[in-house]
Amino acid sequence: MRRTAAAAPPHADDGAGAGLRTEFPFTLPRGYVDEHGTVHRDGVMRLATARDELVPLRDDRVRENAAYLSVVLISRVVTRIGTVDDIHPGVIEDLFASDLAFLQDFYRRVNAEGHTRAAVTCPSCREEFAVDLAGGRLGES
Repeated sequence: MRRTAAAAPPHADDGAGAGLRTEFPFTLPRGYVDEHGTVHRDGVMRLATARDELVPLRDDRVRENAAYLSVVLISRVVTRIGTVDDIHPGVIEDLFASDLAFLQDFYRRVNAEGHTRAAVTCPSCREEFAVDLAGGRLGES
């Protein structure tokens, strides 16, 4: 069962207004290949709820293998990959490892206040700028 917010349209806010941004578009590095051989790369992930993080803990597959937690969790918060909108653990299992790693990192980014940027000051020139603490490319941290 997939929960949706009744008070908000599918794309609640693009970040330009004062509302809470709840959906985040992404592009997979390789893409999901469906049963017809079609590659789907663009998708949407929504913010996780407490239920999204608690329900997978009751899943027998997670109880048998804790590493499966991320598969179930990601399947609950990804709302679409390409034209595929029935996202379930089987879809996430069929992703390439690099795409799963990307989604795990993306999940951490969007659920930590929507970003992982921090303001810093250069010790040499004293110029202020923002850095992304999560890394800008796959595998960085």
